[in-house]
Amino acid sequence: MASSGGSTRSSGSEKDLNNLMDERKNKRKQSNRESAKRSRMRKQKHVDDMMNQVSELTKDNNEIVNKINITTEQYLNVEAENSILRAQIGELSQRFQSLNNIIELINTNNSSNGSYDSRDCYETSAQNRMNLMMYNNNQPITTSAHVFKW
Repeated sequence: MASSGGSTRSSGSEKDLNNLMDERKNKRKQSNRESAKRSRMRKQKHVDDMMNQVSELTKDNNEIVNKINITTEQYLNVEAENSILRAQIGELSQRFQSLNNIIELINTNNSSNGSYDSRDCYETSAQNRMNLMMYNNNQPITTSAHVFKW
């Protein structure tokens, strides 16, 4: 009976050992489940944070694109105004040169005559009109008044 009593003890301690191992396994499984759950929650939080960041960056990008479009439109308007002003400068320079030529002709005629007579003035004026027609082949400035913002 001693041998059967010994086997009962060993089988009892084996059961205790198996129970202890099963208990440890179950604790480990439970711990792993909780750890996996925490990991999934961290991952989900990270994905949510990244989605929020994508949304904010997309919004910022759209605002920047809109600002670029507005700035480009303003730039094109300024370039158009500059082109008009450059054309006006060219036209006004030509007119100025024509007027200087007319003044030079008047001065030349007055200085060659030596004396001033009202008839000379009329003749000089008629001659100057003819010279004006020769020198001043300008067209009127064709720019709208809205270009000038006073």
